[in-house]
Formats: sequence, structure tokens, C-alpha cells
Amino acid sequence: MPRPVLDEARIHPAIRARIAEYRQEIVREVKTAAQDNDVVVVGMAMNPFPRKARKALDAIGQPYRYLEYGSYFSDWRRRNALKMWTGWPTFPMIFVKGTLVGGSSELEALIANGELKKMLAAP
Repeated sequence: MPRPVLDEARIHPAIRARIAEYRQEIVREVKTAAQDNDVVVVGMAMNPFPRKARKALDAIGQPYRYLEYGSYFSDWRRRNALKMWTGWPTFPMIFVKGTLVGGSSELEALIANGELKKMLAAP
């Protein structure tokens, strides 16, 4: 089921470019990292869950790229663009082979049930 996104026809033409370009530099950076690395963890300072995800990956010896954007007190506007792009409401955002798999608890479940290993083995 596709997630609801405001139909382009319901956006006034005068603001379409502004919406399309909103904070795209951060989205491009994450997209590139997700294309170039098997595992990417996108997080923020002071949040314990990105740290928890990285610890889980370290425990199994899985290399990853970590991108950190601000803290609870800074950079929230840039991070908001990532939330709008992915639809995922919290950090971390974890990508495996370019696919958003969720946050730290979803990652831990993938590790526990062996699915992460299968995802990484797939071409």
C-alpha cells in the first residue's frame, strides 16, 4: 500500500519548485551514501538509538557508514527533509543495500532472525 503523499495537482504551480528543492542536499547525501555502502545509519547526536544500532552492527562485525545530522537542539529542519522523503518519523534511519529497513529495533530484529545476513548476501 503506497503511503499518502499530497497529489502534485493539489500543489499550486508557483510553489512546486520550492517544495521539490526543499533541503535536497541532505537527501542527496543520504541517497549517495545508501548507494555506495551496504549499510548506512543516519542519526543525530544525543539520541541513544543511533548509538544502539551502531553497537548492534559492531557486535556482528558489519561495516556501515554513519551520517550524523545535528542534535535535538540543532539541524532539525534539515533532518525534517529526510523524514518527509522517507516517511520514517524517527532516528536512526537505517538503509541496507539502499532499502530503508527502519530504526534500531527493526535492525535488531533483522539481525536476530537472520534476514540482515540474507539481505547483505543478495546481489
